[in-house]
Amino acid sequence: MLYTRQNREPLRFLPDESRSLPPPNLTDPRILYLGFLGYCTGLLDNYIYRRPVLKAGLHRQLLYITAFYVAGYFLVKRHDYVCAVRDRDMFEYIKLHPEDFPEEKDKKTYGQLFEKFYPVR
Repeated sequence: MLYTRQNREPLRFLPDESRSLPPPNLTDPRILYLGFLGYCTGLLDNYIYRRPVLKAGLHRQLLYITAFYVAGYFLVKRHDYVCAVRDRDMFEYIKLHPEDFPEEKDKKTYGQLFEKFYPVR
């Protein structure tokens, strides 16, 4: 199989080790955006079936908002888990191969890198 990581469990949306991560903030813009997409989906559903767009099926619009919000929550949680695993593997590689990542002894500031700026008027 063409997995990038060894011992990866296929068909698992959130493995058990993802429980150690903090939960996403409920007011995360990505989750709120997906809730808004659910609202737009409800409006589009009303438009397609030739119902009054804003007033018909408020229960259906709330259902779409809730479903998209919950799906967004789990998608954000999955994204945070994938990023955490990638960061863990990257830092582990850096720790195992310090010769590939030498520390710079004399770090230069921006003032040392750029020339002096003299405005011409």
